Amino acid sequence: MWGKLYRPANLEPGRKYPIVMFVHGAGYLQNVSKRYPVYFREQMFHNLLVEKGYIVLDLDYRASRGYGSAWRTAIYRQMGYPELEDYVDGVNWMAANHQGDLKNVGVYGGSYGGFMTFMALMREPEMFKSGAALRPVTDWTTYNHEYTANILNTPDLDPEAYRKSSPIEYADKLRGHLLISHGMVDDNVFYQDSVRIAQRLIELKKDHWELASYPLERHAFVQPESWYDQYRRIYQLFERTLK
Repeated sequence: MWGKLYRPANLEPGRKYPIVMFVHGAGYLQNVSKRYPVYFREQMFHNLLVEKGYIVLDLDYRASRGYGSAWRTAIYRQMGYPELEDYVDGVNWMAANHQGDLKNVGVYGGSYGGFMTFMALMREPEMFKSGAALRPVTDWTTYNHEYTANILNTPDLDPEAYRKSSPIEYADKLRGHLLISHGMVDDNVFYQDSVRIAQRLIELKKDHWELASYPLERHAFVQPESWYDQYRRIYQLFERTLK
């Protein structure tokens, strides 16, 4: 598995560094290659985090392009499962090899990365202490079926695959700190996804979560003020919970 590691040039002996895991979007992208990344804002943010004392890992988890058909199809009927195993392995690798602090692990990403942030916080709550889910899918039954049907079949034929793969089904397991961020006119992952999980968290009386809504934004933000507000919130979340 390939990844991008962001860390200080010289780690201080004996020091443990909080870990931030980044999850790329779309599920099928290949984000790790010898070229300038699609996620240039995130790369700048990761370098900022390094300056502030974090170590960051960006993985091409299972289902990412460029690693063969078995890798690409590993998530069939179980979205969020093999990928999360890869991220757990990544966290443990950071702890074993780069002085990562297993007690202070955060995760964030947008779209599919937002979905995976939910899965990390809700299915591995002992490992992931905080996370930012940006424009996230919370229930695959309401997403674009041209995308999901290739992976989960259809809800009427395979309801168990959708139940297993949808974060809203695990909301009761949330223990960490969660930031949900979503553009209100998103025409890819609809804003209703974040509204529905917010309502579920209210019903469950969960604490330590917030929903940041952006009235002018679609799936990809265009307003500089929105980008600033979102990254400011992510940074403050990690500063507040991982140090």
